[in-house]
Amino acid sequence: MTNTRKPAQSTFEGFTDEERAAMKEHAKDLKASSARRGSRTDKAVEEEAAVVAKIAEMRDSDRVMAERIHAVVKASAPGLAPKLWYGMPAYARDGKVVCFFQSAEKFKARYATLGFSDQAHLDEGSMWPTSFALPRLTAADEAVIGILVKNAAH
Repeated sequence: MTNTRKPAQSTFEGFTDEERAAMKEHAKDLKASSARRGSRTDKAVEEEAAVVAKIAEMRDSDRVMAERIHAVVKASAPGLAPKLWYGMPAYARDGKVVCFFQSAEKFKARYATLGFSDQAHLDEGSMWPTSFALPRLTAADEAVIGILVKNAAH
């Protein structure tokens, strides 16, 4: 008896161009980070400079939000270290990303995103948000982000 069934077709169509570019950028970030030699302070300064430079490259609306989020994170959770993660600004504790910003332009999305990894201490109840859409950023939003980041960093 011969098997006449056709193998199941996969619905996975691969990664988008934006996702592939982000993965390549992540590999580049990791390589650059491991290539840095010197003291921990020198590395931290270089990592922050790389984040600031990446923010400066962003489209105006994303850049303004990323600059504000960078300032809020530094003020609210000075223990988090800026670093590039998939080519986007991120903030880490002991080398592990706690929160990150994704520009709308990079992923051709309607809005920028502020996300939190599983390293963030935001657990509350049986369900909690891990990312937030940012079509714009108000002073009230910055206050909420400051509280979230402070809690996430502990």
